[in-house]
Amino acid sequence: MIHPTAIVHSGAKLAPDVEIGAYTVIGEHVEIGPGTIVGAHAVITGHTRIGRANRIFQFVSLGEVPQDKKYGGEPTRLEIGDHNTIREFCTFNTGTVQDVGVTRVGDHNWVMAYVHLAHDSQVCSHTVLANMVTLAGHVAVHDHVILGGGTMVHQFCRVGTQAFVAGGSIVLRDVPPYIMAGGGTSAEPHGVNTEGMRRRGFSSQTIECIRRAYKTLYRAGLGFEEAKQAIAEQARETPELQVMADFLAESERGVIR
Repeated sequence: MIHPTAIVHSGAKLAPDVEIGAYTVIGEHVEIGPGTIVGAHAVITGHTRIGRANRIFQFVSLGEVPQDKKYGGEPTRLEIGDHNTIREFCTFNTGTVQDVGVTRVGDHNWVMAYVHLAHDSQVCSHTVLANMVTLAGHVAVHDHVILGGGTMVHQFCRVGTQAFVAGGSIVLRDVPPYIMAGGGTSAEPHGVNTEGMRRRGFSSQTIECIRRAYKTLYRAGLGFEEAKQAIAEQARETPELQVMADFLAESERGVIR
């Protein structure tokens, strides 16, 4: 299952059914789980662990050292879960000791061409990162997020679960859960991700409660601290709002307004 022109280090750990394409290079500390397919001309290096049933297309670079001047050669890591699609020319770097030391990608993610995940980024599961999405260092993207093509996310920003960010946006602050956001200078809120929530089985009543929370945060004329408290109270009646209340309470960069 390994093309004769591929270079696989003797120390690499590959499941028996892994497929490796022509001219691909696999480094010494790489682990690849069963059912994963790696296309031609890929480079997978560093302390990189890849799970099962991933489809990795040609010309990707996974596990290379971080683009951080503070990096001093420490054995930081890249971890990729199961059932991910990673398209052409994607670049995922390892972490840094200044943070958690690992860049992570969860399960069932759809990552399109030219996506860059910088050091210590944490991408959860069931996300869509469209072409040319760029995550700076220390970014967190939660479950079921969609980032449109060309979206750029600033260092240390978070994008909450079920959020949708329009293509070409620049995210400079946290995007709360369930929010639709967009803007080429600085992303702003534009309502809630109603269609995404419906597709994932949210009831009309729950969506209406999330709309109410959105209005509390953005339309009621409240300060941020007042809005946080009000949404925390609303979460007592609507459990789905607890993730928003927690997200707001943990925000360090502040949220888009």
